[in-house]
Parts: sequence; structure tokens; C-alpha cells
Amino acid sequence: MIPLRDSVRPRTYPFVNYSLILLNIAIFFYMVGLGSEEIMQLYTSYGVVPQRFALLLENPAKPELWLPLLSSMFLHGGWFHLLGNMLYLWVFGNNVEDRLGHAGYLVFYLLAGAAGGIFHVAANPLSTVPTIGASGAVAGILGAYLIFYPGARVLTLVPIFFILTPIELPAMVFLFIWFLMQLLNAFLAGVAPGAQTVAWWAHIGGFVVGFIIAMLVLIWSRLVRIR
Repeated sequence: MIPLRDSVRPRTYPFVNYSLILLNIAIFFYMVGLGSEEIMQLYTSYGVVPQRFALLLENPAKPELWLPLLSSMFLHGGWFHLLGNMLYLWVFGNNVEDRLGHAGYLVFYLLAGAAGGIFHVAANPLSTVPTIGASGAVAGILGAYLIFYPGARVLTLVPIFFILTPIELPAMVFLFIWFLMQLLNAFLAGVAPGAQTVAWWAHIGGFVVGFIIAMLVLIWSRLVRIR
């Protein structure tokens, strides 16, 4: 499913969301100019390598061991990887920023991305393959969107008989299908781990954490109103 736009217009200008998109694109263009060895070194140094996180148990105070949880979400492995994440960020991020505020949204984005990395490490503790991408953070935004805008509608390109057809779906339906696909792919990857090329548990973890944070924000805002 390819989202094109949603039905909710933000009340404020989402400059943090746009800045995140531009930063991801700028870093990708910088990487395009690097050689293959330099890119692999970048992935190894700033991507999330699950096996390396065992060192956190021995040296939890070393910031360089935690840095990849943040830096990895600004690296992408190709055009489709980048454009897919940025499209979802463009469609859904502006409204979540509108609801959380600019500073709150930035903190939320980083927390969701880091949480996705931690879920991936927990699911693949022995992996030595660097994991990169903003998918965990974007998944967190989707989880928050489900809480904040359950009645929204999303114009989506859906493959029908191998033809991409624009269909307007309720946000709850779109996000339910998206999450179900992540669970299914995570299960299939567990059955055939050698074929895994996507950090599905990072998607699931980011979504769940984003959902929980948004739920807590919603509950708190309603309690404040009651008072």
C-alpha cells in the first residue's frame, strides 16, 4: 500500500517534520558520493549492530555504544528505502507534529526510532548485520496517528489485479493492514531467518511504542481538561 495523502490538515506549519525529511535526503545524497567501502564503514559505525549491544551490559556509560540507536535512523540503503520512509513521514508526520508540538514531536521521533532499534536487537541478539533506516521512527508516527486521528481517511494506491488503484481507506483500516503485514513478515522471517533483509521487529517496536506514548498523551490531556 502506498499512501498519497490523508484527510486531516495540520493547524501549524510542520517545520520539524519537513526538516527531518530534508536531513534524511541530504545525508543520503552525501552517501551517494561515497565509495562502497566508505559506505560500509558508515553502516558499521553508525548502524545498529545487535551483537555489539552485548557490550552495553559491560559498559553502559559509553555514549558511543548508544549513538547508533539515533544515528542509524538517518541512514538509508537505497532510493526505494529512502523514498518509502520519507513518503510515510510526509503523509502522517505533519499531523502528529501538530498534536505533540514541535519540540515534543522531535523527542517522540527519536524515542520511537531508538525503541525500534532496541526491539530489533532483542529479536536478533546475535546478528552482526548493521541495521539502518528511519522505519522505526516512522512506525512510531503511525502508531501515534492511530490514536490521535482514528477517524481520518487515507488516499492509498492499492494493487488490484496488478494495477495500482487509488482508494480512500479509513486510517484505522490502513494502519491495521500495515501492522498486520509487519507481524506476518516478522513471523516469516523467523521461519527463514537467512532470508531476512528488513528489520520487521523495528517496525513493530516503533509502532507499539508510538501507540503507547500517544495513548498516554491523550489520557493526560483529558485529565488536564477535567481538572
